Amino acid sequence: MTEEVEFELDSAKETMQKSLTRLESELTKIRAGKANPSMLSSVKVDYYGATTPLSQVANVSTPDAKTLTVQPWEKGMIDPISKAIIDSNLGLNPQNNGDVIIISIPMLTEERRRDLCKQAKAVGEDAKVGVRSARKIANDSIKGLKEEGLPEDAQKDAETKIQDLTNSHVARIDSILIEKEKDIMTV
Repeated sequence: MTEEVEFELDSAKETMQKSLTRLESELTKIRAGKANPSMLSSVKVDYYGATTPLSQVANVSTPDAKTLTVQPWEKGMIDPISKAIIDSNLGLNPQNNGDVIIISIPMLTEERRRDLCKQAKAVGEDAKVGVRSARKIANDSIKGLKEEGLPEDAQKDAETKIQDLTNSHVARIDSILIEKEKDIMTV
């Protein structure tokens, strides 16, 4: 019976970890006024009729904190890449000089910084919902095991461990959000 309990604990931990990973992934898309190649990770380019991630058709780099450069591997891809960046609704304005695409990252206004903080908090709340959902699923499974003969004290121990997992993951989400908020609000 303890094997099933351990399985449920491991399953809950894995699901909670996935929520954390997704949170970190989503937060990289929220720009803090500093150039970061991951800002363009969601851009898809029409590469000879196939929708392809930008990273597979060009090299993205940051020569300084306010500039991104996109170096296509084929010169003929400059215009499709520029169009894809404009169409991605990231609020970026690419300029090409014939060889590379240069993107200047505009300074964020105070109002825009606050909006980005709200957006980051919303993403964080989604992650917390994912963690709590994993807790509910695990607790329901443990209750099902009790009906199959799991001793009550083993059930209580398992529920306590699940709650400890939940608390640690929620605390980690909060700390990640605090760091992101500091990053966004730093001028």
